Amino acid sequence: MPSSEPIELTSLDLARCRSWPYSQDHCVTCGLCASSCPVSGVDGFDPRKLIRLISLGLDEAAAESRWPWICTLCGKCENACPMEIDIADAVRRVRSLRDRDQVPGILQQGLEAALEAGNNLRLPTEDFIFIIEDVAEEVAEEPGFEGFTAPIDKKGARLLTTIHNKLVNTHTEDLKHWWKIFHAAGEDWTISSVNWEGTSWGYFTGDDRAIKTMAGRIVEQMETLSINTLLWPE
Repeated sequence: MPSSEPIELTSLDLARCRSWPYSQDHCVTCGLCASSCPVSGVDGFDPRKLIRLISLGLDEAAAESRWPWICTLCGKCENACPMEIDIADAVRRVRSLRDRDQVPGILQQGLEAALEAGNNLRLPTEDFIFIIEDVAEEVAEEPGFEGFTAPIDKKGARLLTTIHNKLVNTHTEDLKHWWKIFHAAGEDWTISSVNWEGTSWGYFTGDDRAIKTMAGRIVEQMETLSINTLLWPE
């Protein structure tokens, strides 16, 4: 949590934070954000406190605290805020101020893996294909889905869908729901065998450059496979 020691503000501090486009100075501390936040109270976290730090120009104190990393970036606070402050976006900006080697381990490790391997699991392409085909075979065994297959790298398909990393790790059953809808709707769809990760680890770590890299890879796959519609579940 932020230090209780007095902090002297400078005009530079205030100018820097007030250049942020999140309307943090409009906060009336009504508490609607805190009441809607699923992690409010954890280690003293309260969205109002973080927004107040930003409004006062104490961005470094905010960046050094645990509070920005307790936030799940779910956005419920933004929906509840009567002053329409972009609280989750402000939290993400604060995260970007943290030195990369000080980003909480699992997030930074996931980002590094995703940038290096195309997915945060470092799952080899052949293993990914095996999992996709295995789950598709399970779908094909169900009544009404005889002959079902999950198209991989189908060029010219109408729709490309990305995949959340957990769906090929611990929640493979959840893949079937999407696929059954596609099948019932007669959708022309496909999955890319590389850079299929649908989770933007750059977003969660406040790394805009990584966001651009990962989003760019998905665009490259769409261009390579001649697809113009993207379903990005994450």
